[in-house]
Amino acid sequence: MKKARVAYAGAIHEATPHGEQIRLADGRVLAQDAVVWLPPFEVGTIIALGLNYADHLKELSGELTITAKDEPLVFLKGPGALIGHNGQTRRPADATFMHYECELAVVIGRTAHQVKKADALQHVAGYTVCNDYAVRDYLENWYRPNLRVKNRDTCTVLGPWFVDAEDVPNPHDLKLRTLVNGQVTQQGHTGNMVNDIPELIEYLSSFMTLRAGDVILTGTPEGVVNVNVGDEVVTEIDGIGRLVNTIVGDEAFGR
Repeated sequence: MKKARVAYAGAIHEATPHGEQIRLADGRVLAQDAVVWLPPFEVGTIIALGLNYADHLKELSGELTITAKDEPLVFLKGPGALIGHNGQTRRPADATFMHYECELAVVIGRTAHQVKKADALQHVAGYTVCNDYAVRDYLENWYRPNLRVKNRDTCTVLGPWFVDAEDVPNPHDLKLRTLVNGQVTQQGHTGNMVNDIPELIEYLSSFMTLRAGDVILTGTPEGVVNVNVGDEVVTEIDGIGRLVNTIVGDEAFGR
């Protein structure tokens, strides 16, 4: 089942697909552009992975001092970074290289503490699409993300749909892609993760307790390119959803 959260007529509603439209929980059917799309679930801790695709690791190999044998590169993000489908992401005027990252987002459904790999997927409620932007100019170095790079307001887009785990038989057999202004610029496959979802849950739950609503952003494949003000960026994962986002300048935020 696919579900969304939207704002309409002064309230927050759960919604489901209805052809090219959406149906609110109270039965009203609306055009998709008649609502404000929110992240499709109540988000807890946002846990992000860097360099978790083998091809992306190879793509940046000349700039890195880590390898696929190292522990997962993990960092946290605050709630202010989040926006939903059809939202606008700010590109700072001083940025020279800002890029998207199409990622499979894994939503935890029940408490996970010291979970073993074999049991890890039992703790997953479902999945959604994430587009996690980065401003490369702000990196302190080329392999350890910092707050200005990865925790910027409006730079983490989630949605449109939350898809129940039972409707995704194999989350490691999904194609993902990014289109900028209708042109495919990134393609990948979730089977190319360096650390797969059970491994990530085992690793994370070994030192922190994962709770319902926590989300793991599992990394992006190769093919990240610079985006500019006015660009429409679409991140897609087969069977999960098509997430649309637009890049705007400082003036849209009164800067």
